[in-house]
Amino acid sequence: MKTNVNLLWVLTVFFGIVTVVYVVWGLLDPFHGQIEWAGTFMLGLSTLLTAFVAFYLDKVHAAQGAELPEDRLDGNVDDGDPEMGFFSPWSWWPIFLAAATALVFLGLAVGFWVSFIGLGLGLVSLTGWVYEYYRGLFAR
Repeated sequence: MKTNVNLLWVLTVFFGIVTVVYVVWGLLDPFHGQIEWAGTFMLGLSTLLTAFVAFYLDKVHAAQGAELPEDRLDGNVDDGDPEMGFFSPWSWWPIFLAAATALVFLGLAVGFWVSFIGLGLGLVSLTGWVYEYYRGLFAR
């Protein structure tokens, strides 16, 4: 994590320098000679974003009290492999939920009434996915 923090601080300095160069370059432009605000705000906010993330990760790294397995030179891939949960490889509900989401966005693009069909299908699919282990062959 310390490597990530250092890289983000380097990115913060880079974005800060690029922001200053961008403003000066815009002011020295012989045709316009003024600040281009959209790019200046984008680069300035990129500087702030990387600074915030670097600061946060630095505080988290200091609070955890130890190095992460991927930061150690003798660490293995399996050392940082957490339990991600249980997922059903035979479940069809995620496919129906993806189709419902596609219908919702299709409805936003072509006709709002299609979104209502997608919303109904999405509610049924989400309910089925959540409760698939409460009934039937795999009930617990």
